[in-house]
Amino acid sequence: QVHLVESGGGLVQPGGSLTLSCAASGNIFSINAMGWYRQAPGKQRELVATITRGGTTNYADSVNGRFTISRDSTRNTVYLQMNSLKPEDTANYYCNANNGMGPGRRIDYWGQGTQVTVSS
Repeated sequence: QVHLVESGGGLVQPGGSLTLSCAASGNIFSINAMGWYRQAPGKQRELVATITRGGTTNYADSVNGRFTISRDSTRNTVYLQMNSLKPEDTANYYCNANNGMGPGRRIDYWGQGTQVTVSS
């Protein structure tokens, strides 16, 4: 079992910045990749950014160039630096950790979510 705890959400003005953190504990050796997803009211949860154990990153087109995902392996923590925030970035952001396996064998763990609101 893997336990994820997010922090860093809040209210920010358009154009501002926020950094989200996600600390993993438990069976961390089973984790192959971590990432961030978000879900806005009335919308489906969508991928924001991921980072693998090997350091490969992937971003949604909507955040590419504005958001940066990184990790501190010594602290088992993943960060999401969000710059140039837009109102459409407003959502509940969820941390994800998974074993990187294919369909039917993949195991996902989720944090409780942290709210990001971009508004003037």
